[in-house]
Amino acid sequence: MGQFADRGMDFKKRMESEAYHFLREDKRLGNRIILLGLGGSYAYGTYHESSDVDFRGITLNLPSDLLGLSSFEQFEDRETDTVIYAFNKMVRLLLDCNPNTCEILGLDEEQYLIKTELGQELLDNRGLFLSKRAVRSFGGYAGAQLRRLQNASARDSLPQTEREKHILNSVRNALEDFELRYSSFDKGSIHLYIDKAENQDLETEIFVDAQYKHLPLRDYENMWSAMHNVIKDYDKAGKRNRKKDDDHLNKHAMHLIRLFMMAIDILEKGEIRTNRKDDLELLMKIRNGGFQKEDRTFSGEFYDLLADYEGRMEKASRESCLPDNPDMEKVEAFVERVNRIALDM
Repeated sequence: MGQFADRGMDFKKRMESEAYHFLREDKRLGNRIILLGLGGSYAYGTYHESSDVDFRGITLNLPSDLLGLSSFEQFEDRETDTVIYAFNKMVRLLLDCNPNTCEILGLDEEQYLIKTELGQELLDNRGLFLSKRAVRSFGGYAGAQLRRLQNASARDSLPQTEREKHILNSVRNALEDFELRYSSFDKGSIHLYIDKAENQDLETEIFVDAQYKHLPLRDYENMWSAMHNVIKDYDKAGKRNRKKDDDHLNKHAMHLIRLFMMAIDILEKGEIRTNRKDDLELLMKIRNGGFQKEDRTFSGEFYDLLADYEGRMEKASRESCLPDNPDMEKVEAFVERVNRIALDM
């Protein structure tokens, strides 16, 4: 398999092993899988000796999903890092130019392990899903990566009172999706603010005033988890494996730039390029710590690079020939055709 065979990595043989028995035995998978390929660092070309192997794919919905009462969105096997999306869910994510799913349609030929006729047809029609929505979706994912870098810097280098302000901003950013989802929220309110600490170990700390009525428990749990994860991440300061943590930071920095690269390709060329083999020198320099300083922050050169890619994406967005939104009539005709075939399988 080209560059992978050189390292003795036979992914098709791996896929046929007992660890991946579910690919053959699960009723939702088997011959209903139309695409299966590499994910993560092996998909991007940024793998190293200790990289995990991820598989990502698409499977047809069952007739009971399409005509009956069953529902299915995706299959996950955590032991093998395998995620396989239901076709209908995949379409919804592609319509928003979701980066994680766009990647599946942008692999090199040798990176696909399963590709049926319908899988090839989906690849041939991937242009149906590309639009200027990529600016928002890829930009949102890139923003999340940037916040991780900023958060790490704040954890380790800012005074406690400044760290608390940074945590507050991070929590607000983490809740951004929740607030957008409930823009006309009439079930209560939440107010976050900093005041003199009640905790004797702190000078200041974040307080919350919250009042809700008839709020779905799952929505509350999602909101609470978002805040809890940010606080927990900051509280790990001084308790982490430095080398492992630096590795994660550099990985976030690399993915930040990679996301901009992919978005620019979509906007400028109307194509999805997941394998960044032509950009590996730069990406691996970032991945290997080439832009990280001794204090664990990133150099001005890295932020200049980031600003350049942000500017290029803005320019590509203005000049792109892509539509603002996909042509839904064409998308619906394609989806209906595929699902009619799925009903007969």
